[in-house]
Amino acid sequence: MKRILILGAAGRDFHNFNVVFRNNPEYHVVAFTATQIPDIANRKYPAALAGQLLYPNGIPIVEEKDLETIIQEERVDSVVFSYSDISHQNLMHIASRVIAAGVDFWLLGTEHTQVKSKVPVVSVCAVRTGCGKSPVSRLVAAELRKQGWKPVVIRHPMPYGDLEAQAVQRFATLEDLTLQQCTIEEREEYEPHIQHGTVVYAGVDYERILRQAEKEADVILWDGGNNDTPFYVSDLEIVVTDPHRPGHEISYFPGEVNLRRARVVIVNKVDTAVRQNVETVLRNIHYCNPEATILEMACRVSVPAPGLVKGQRVLVIEDGPTLTHGEMPYGAGVIAAKRFGAAELIDPRPFAVGSIRGTYERYPHMTNLLPAMGYSEAQRHELQETIKNVPCDLVLVATPIDLARIMHIDKPNLRVGYEVEDLTRPGLADILARMQVHAEV
Repeated sequence: MKRILILGAAGRDFHNFNVVFRNNPEYHVVAFTATQIPDIANRKYPAALAGQLLYPNGIPIVEEKDLETIIQEERVDSVVFSYSDISHQNLMHIASRVIAAGVDFWLLGTEHTQVKSKVPVVSVCAVRTGCGKSPVSRLVAAELRKQGWKPVVIRHPMPYGDLEAQAVQRFATLEDLTLQQCTIEEREEYEPHIQHGTVVYAGVDYERILRQAEKEADVILWDGGNNDTPFYVSDLEIVVTDPHRPGHEISYFPGEVNLRRARVVIVNKVDTAVRQNVETVLRNIHYCNPEATILEMACRVSVPAPGLVKGQRVLVIEDGPTLTHGEMPYGAGVIAAKRFGAAELIDPRPFAVGSIRGTYERYPHMTNLLPAMGYSEAQRHELQETIKNVPCDLVLVATPIDLARIMHIDKPNLRVGYEVEDLTRPGLADILARMQVHAEV
């Protein structure tokens, strides 16, 4: 029996365990490691989700920084890498640590980790966090409804609470988000779909999730997270790229895997990117996946009252993961502030408290903006206190949800909206229509 250590970030790692290692007598998983997401380590993957074999006490989740010690103390045979949005360089640094410790380093292929659905599946993934995949997913859901489908969204996992309770989650109303104690990060992904009338599933056990979702859907929309590959066999794989980070589509894992597998590749944000960077992305797509259909899309940024931005000292709040492990130095909020004439973007770093200050220390590329971090109630409070401390005239909230609805913002504030517009003809709607004809045949 091989002793396995799974490197993860509370998502892909659990899925890989469930579909490859759980109830498999050839392997014993000694632990998961944790990175990227705060407050995941020093917990356990619960025994109730770990199968019928050797995990009566669950499986410990430990810090990735202790990798070599764990390998030695647990007599590990193989280390399985199972998280997303990591540069090729940093991925090989981890591989080198593992191999130097004397054990094998594994990457699991898609054929081993995808579950087959009984209904058609459209997947929307990306090459990096923050490519604008979420508005693309909303557009796909809307087009599917127009064409007579009943889509149900299954969202990439974000199980940051009680894993056993979160094994299978269904969200049909905004009240469900409160009842299931969703974090800001979860709300950002689920809430826009719910507001458009689409049921969302998420959780930990993605085969159980799929089987329940199939009962009320005639098409599954896999809404991927970070730049991970789909958990389900897809009838149509759509992948989003970002010309604000040209070259990242071929230098991050598993984003390059998505790029090479895609049937449709979207070059998003062409309205705000330098055309030279758009051309770089197009060349890389043609090189890696010459058979893919390429669509160009704009990501239209708006505020309800642009005149209120002009001449103001502005605090911009951006989507947290886009800025952190997505490594973007700005987002839609900064673009909106500049477009609508803000006099100054206030640097919030001197006013940050608690873990928000720690986020700036970990990600020094962030300057004149505030990441909407809210992985716990305590962190949400620290975000609120940081906003309170910043001397500004106006807060621009460029997160997919209305932060003012779930926390007190003691300053005038405006929401920044961003929706994608397909600039290619024939475009995404035509591709989805062809998929429908094929499915009926």
